Amino acid sequence: MSMHVLYLRNIKTTKMSNEELIAKLKPIVANYAQDKEALEKINPQTDFINDLKINSANLVDVVLDVEEEFDIVVDNESMEKMLNVQAAMEIIAAKLAEKE
Repeated sequence: MSMHVLYLRNIKTTKMSNEELIAKLKPIVANYAQDKEALEKINPQTDFINDLKINSANLVDVVLDVEEEFDIVVDNESMEKMLNVQAAMEIIAAKLAEKE
């Protein structure tokens, strides 16, 4: 098997589905979510502040926990955009792709 095929196979297996990302995000945001009912229905459209009632100070904690969980660094510009699950998933995917 060529190295190229091996490399492509490794990339394919490292990409996470939306469901996998949400499954990894849920316990992170659960530590800070005030609305547990909304947490049970978490989906890409879930807003961290309006739906889960996470205060802005705790959003920083969410980002720090995301960095640790996924072994990535979230820059300030990306941090400001991470206001809902969809944005978080896009940022995580982009940061993971940068590492490959």
